Amino acid sequence: MADFSEIYLEYFSDVYKYVLSLCMDEALSEEITQDTFFKAMQSIDKFNGSCTLYVWLCQIAKNAYFTHYKKKKRMISDLGIDRPNTLYNLESDYLDKDTAKRLHIELHNLREPYKEVFTLRVFGELPFSQIGDLFAKTDSWARLIFYRAKKHLQEVIK
Repeated sequence: MADFSEIYLEYFSDVYKYVLSLCMDEALSEEITQDTFFKAMQSIDKFNGSCTLYVWLCQIAKNAYFTHYKKKKRMISDLGIDRPNTLYNLESDYLDKDTAKRLHIELHNLREPYKEVFTLRVFGELPFSQIGDLFAKTDSWARLIFYRAKKHLQEVIK
């Protein structure tokens, strides 16, 4: 196994982009990515090589993000309150405010794995093969899940 500082330097940017695709918040992404590498450093001896190091780090990052999200969800009863509408900010040239708000709410209400696959594909711009790897599935599986999530969101917005 390489020196952990080499692992950090090699994978930090990719893990950060992955986390950013989940939460779309730069500061939070940096915090979760740092937490991810701290946790990985503590448990590097548990890495058994059954997946790539990148996938293992992303699994840790995903768990750290969901832990953060669950804590925040407990504190905020309605995600639409006191939260910036980041989807609206990204799509402001294309969607009116009401549509953006509805889409944002629907995206956050999507069940897993639809929500994560859609987010990774659209905001993280990850290829289907990489998304499939993260879930230990095929790229065809990732395509199907993405298509279903996209179709659901389109139906809700119409």
